[in-house]
Amino acid sequence: MQRRDFLAAGMGAAAFAAANRPAQAGDPSFMNNVPDPLLAGDELPTFKFALEKSEGKVIGGSSGKEATVKQLPISKGIAGVSMRLEPGAMRELHWHATAAEWAFVLEGRVRTTVIDPAGGAETDDFDPGDVWYFPRGHGHMLECLGDDPCHFILIFDNGYFSEFGTFSISDWIGHTPKALLAKNFGLPESAFDGFPKDEVYFARGARPPAAMAKPLQGWKPPALSHRYELLKRPPHRTFKGGREWRVDSTAFPISKTVTGVVLDLEPGGLRELHWHPTADEWQYVVDGDISVTLFGSHGRYRIETLAKGDVGYIPQGYGHSIENVGSKPCRVLIGFNTGVYETIDLSQWIAGNPADVLATNFGKPAELFEKFPHRDVFIAPSGETAGGE
Repeated sequence: MQRRDFLAAGMGAAAFAAANRPAQAGDPSFMNNVPDPLLAGDELPTFKFALEKSEGKVIGGSSGKEATVKQLPISKGIAGVSMRLEPGAMRELHWHATAAEWAFVLEGRVRTTVIDPAGGAETDDFDPGDVWYFPRGHGHMLECLGDDPCHFILIFDNGYFSEFGTFSISDWIGHTPKALLAKNFGLPESAFDGFPKDEVYFARGARPPAAMAKPLQGWKPPALSHRYELLKRPPHRTFKGGREWRVDSTAFPISKTVTGVVLDLEPGGLRELHWHPTADEWQYVVDGDISVTLFGSHGRYRIETLAKGDVGYIPQGYGHSIENVGSKPCRVLIGFNTGVYETIDLSQWIAGNPADVLATNFGKPAELFEKFPHRDVFIAPSGETAGGE
């Protein structure tokens, strides 16, 4: 609220100043720092949702299935969508008013267009393993390329966002008077005869040309690319028990609010106990079976088993682990609602303390802690005893 609005309400300058000082204990606004009531109970809530088993929205051979705070109440910081497009289909021109969009292509090929506030427009083609990022409010579309269907996972930096509540171009034009449209575009009203009256959502037509067609305005590339070839690059880190690809804004500058990780774990491999100080974590199981633990302080602990197509969610700052409990390698796609990745691993925390401190903390001999890892484990292989180094 602006100062004049406070004064108009009779609050005066003193009240205005009080309302705008930093939050302190005792202030109502301080409650914003209190844990969500959902997470403050005696038991932790479920953090699992069977995304691919949900009904979703289906038009022809295309579909979208979402996991928002409505389907998974714990996931207030991140939402996700599994989308499939049949050949010749596109997710029509649209924008998101409340969330940025990060995506990872699982199968098939996808073409996108996007427009930014400066008028920069980019058309890109994506293969499996590629990533795109569209900042909040940037207009875009998603189109299946070639003769095979495509499948991709969308991650949004707002758990309250709904894929089925976006702003679509057909819906907008279909509800705008023809006289206004004619004036807007300098065309006769008859030019808009036969336009859809309602949201198309999935548009279906001929397969797009293999070569990118020039935009009506001509080529006007934006300052930052929306495309990143994640799996075409070497893994960020490789271990005996698995490997990790990671991309945040340090490598993909436009992606200021989302970090993406692809985590591969061998059978028995463990992404060790850790937490993220600055972000929530959203998990989608691409393949395999995993066990995810969640630690929420005051003795609260929960374990969930996730299979292919399931989603998991870890609130910011909560301790957790991911373990491959299947008989084959697994792959997990992970999104964080931050542009800069941060993690603290339990092995590294212990290794960062002297043995005498650990001995006093746990009431055990200092010699025991010399046997603990002297490094960050990150991913532990099946059955390994880490030992000091």
